[in-house]
Amino acid sequence: MNTPVTGVILAGGMGRRMGGVDKGLLEWRGRPIIEWIIEALRPQVAGLLINANRNTERYAGYGYPVVSDSLPNHQGPLAGFAAVLAAAPTEWVATVPCDGPRLPGDLVARLGDGLRREQAEIAVAHDGERLQPVYALMPHRLLPDLEDFLAGGERKIDRWYAHHRMAAVDFSDCASCFANLNTPRDRERLEGRGR
Repeated sequence: MNTPVTGVILAGGMGRRMGGVDKGLLEWRGRPIIEWIIEALRPQVAGLLINANRNTERYAGYGYPVVSDSLPNHQGPLAGFAAVLAAAPTEWVATVPCDGPRLPGDLVARLGDGLRREQAEIAVAHDGERLQPVYALMPHRLLPDLEDFLAGGERKIDRWYAHHRMAAVDFSDCASCFANLNTPRDRERLEGRGR
C-alpha cells in the first residue's frame, strides 16, 4: 500500500477449542505465538495494535498499544475489528489472528494489490480452498457501518463482508501460512512443520 497501514493482531477470543488458553501467549517452537506474528507483521506496516480482552498487561509488555473490545463478553472478531478501527491512527488496518504463527511476509502488500485491482472496499486472504476471513485489509471509514451491523445483533464476518465490495486475494501459493492453532492437535501438527 502507498498509504500507511496499522497492523492488528486479534487476540481477543476465548480460545474455547484450546481449552480456554489465550492462544496468542501459547508457546510454539519455544516462543509465544504472538512473537512470531509481531516479527513477521511489523516490517509490513506503519505500526501495530494488539486487540486483547485478557492478559492485557502481558500483551502491553511487547511495546504496542493494547485495545480491548468495547462490547462485553468476547463477541467475536467483528467486535475486535470495531475496536481497532476506532483506535488505529491510520485510515487502513490489516488484521491477523493471534494463532497463526506462519504469517506470509508479503501479506499486507498482496492484500493491498488485490484491493486496488478489484476496486474493492475490503481485501481478504483466500488460501485456494477457503476464505481466511480474519486476514483482512479494511478502511476506517467502514467503522460506522460495522457498528450499526453489531448494534443489530449481527456477529458473522461473512454476513458483514457481503454488504461490501470484497476482494478475495489468492494466497494458494502459500496456503500453509494460514494454518492456525485452534486445538491441541493443531499445535502438535504445526510443531512438526518447518516455518
